[in-house]
Formats: sequence, structure tokens, C-alpha cells
Amino acid sequence: MRIAIVTDRSRMDFLPSEEAIQEDEQKRRTVEQVQEILADHYDCIALTADDEIISRLRAEKIDLVFNLCNGLRGDSKIAQLPAMLEFANIAYSGSAVVGHTLAINKLLSLQMFQAAGIPTPRFAAVYSLADLDNLNMDFPIIVKPNDEGSSRGIHQDSLIFDRDSLRKKVAEELELYQPPILLNEFIEGREFTIGVVGNGDAIEVLPIQELDLSALPEELSKFYSFEVKTYYKEKTIYHLPASLTAAEQDLIAKTAIRAYQALMLRDYGRVDIRVKDGIPYVLEINSLPGLQKGRSSLWRMAEAKPGLGYAGLVLRIVSTALKRYGKL
Repeated sequence: MRIAIVTDRSRMDFLPSEEAIQEDEQKRRTVEQVQEILADHYDCIALTADDEIISRLRAEKIDLVFNLCNGLRGDSKIAQLPAMLEFANIAYSGSAVVGHTLAINKLLSLQMFQAAGIPTPRFAAVYSLADLDNLNMDFPIIVKPNDEGSSRGIHQDSLIFDRDSLRKKVAEELELYQPPILLNEFIEGREFTIGVVGNGDAIEVLPIQELDLSALPEELSKFYSFEVKTYYKEKTIYHLPASLTAAEQDLIAKTAIRAYQALMLRDYGRVDIRVKDGIPYVLEINSLPGLQKGRSSLWRMAEAKPGLGYAGLVLRIVSTALKRYGKL
């Protein structure tokens, strides 16, 4: 069995430099760590996606692509490599074109959750500053790009408390990112991260993680911004497993699975939820969550599950994908 780990070229030309530098380093380390695990079980190589990627995969006689590509540009950039692989009939891990397209587009995913009766914060799409004139939403509001993940584009000044600041921030975002810019009602409550692995009747939830930001400096707002994720990791407390009653745990897990299935994700994903007044609100879902050892939520949750661990998670992703293709 020959596996190729495929990731992107640098997005230095497409992201603010600080975010691009962090992303590039995360990619490099993740590829090294995943390859180290897979090399003990499979013939494994690492490739970078470019215009010749399909020809290179065919030349290398690859049986499965371990997909780590977020894409470089375009409305559904995260779905571009899966689309190419589908066209070329090359097997790959992770969600298909539809799942990635829905998950990366926060507006579409929230609309899907809403249609499925899954609790989610109130939201609005902004294509121009004129859209703010008739906005009917209570503050505080989170301002975020519609098609980025892993806290990219979500900074400390993205939590807005008044209309003047909102107009200024949206104007900045419209300059950096393609519209729409997404506005979300900010949910005050406990925040949980849920790792979901598997397909069909074999879907499993990893130990639920609670994100505790109470130790952050007083001047910082208590939400998982790019600054918190990058510079205050040591001030972020992860309760794993989260302190929950059996009923609370069951409700959060079932809500996460409903969200995962609503967007037609497969193999693995990560769901972010905040609980307010006993209601689990799905903030967003990541169809290609980070797998970096020592930093990612999935690494922590896998390590917290007896008998799984980080290596077990990576191998589970591969075996789950191979089963879908009837290769295992």
C-alpha cells in the first residue's frame, strides 16, 4: 500500500504574513509527524500540490492520498484537491467535495444547521458596508471571514461592541477577504471542542475538550482569537475530558454528530460548540482540522482516549478512508 501525504504550497501571497508564517510552519510539522507514523505501516511519501499533482500521483502509483490541502485561493479552495482526485479516480482521506465546500463556507454551513434544526448563533452576511444599515443583531458581534479556518482572520478586534467599530472592522475585512464577511452573535458560555471520527453507523466522538480562557491577561477578550491561539497557548487551559454530567455529554456529542452529518462530512472532523442556558450552539465545523502533534485539539483528544493516542488517530483516518473505498 503506497500513500502520499499531499499539502499546499505556501499561502504567503494570499494571507497576512503573520498568519501565513504560522500556517506554513504548522503544515511542515504536521507532514513530518504524520509521515513518521505512516512510514512504519505503509510505503509513504510527501508531495506538494501543484499543476502536475495528478501526473505525479499516477507516476508514483499512489493507492491513497492523505489529504492535508487547505487550498490557495477561490470560493471553495479546500475542495479543489478532492475535486481533482475525484476526477482522476484517486482515493483520498477526509471529506469529499460537497462536505468541504459546505464546511469552509461558514454562511452555507450555518444555513444548513438552521435548516436541520441544529442550534447555532444568529448570523448575517455582509457583502458591502451598505448591508450594515439595516442590521438587526444584538452586540457583541464576532466579525470573521466566510471561508477561512483555524482562527485565520479572527483577531482580538473581531469582537465588536458598537456600530462604529463594526463598520470600521467590516471595511478592513472586505479589503483583506472576499465577501461575504460573516457576522455572528457572540454566545457567552462554556466552549467545547468535539472530535468526530468515522462514517455511517461507525461514527465515534473523541473525549470532549473544554476550552478555558480564564487565565488570559485581563486586557484580552475571552475568545479563541488568532492572538490567543498563537501567543497565549500557555494561558489556555484545556479540560479533557470536560467536566460534564452524562446528560450534558450525551447532548453535546449528539449535536456534534448531527452537525457532522448535516454537512455530509466523512472520516474525521472537529466541531466547535458553546453552551448557553443548557443549549449547545454549533459555532462552526472544521472538515480538515489540524493534526499537529503537541498543538492541535485532535492530538489532545486522541491522547486522552485510552487505546487510541495520536498515532492511532492517524492510522484510524487511513483505515476509515480505505474501508470506504473497499481497500481494507
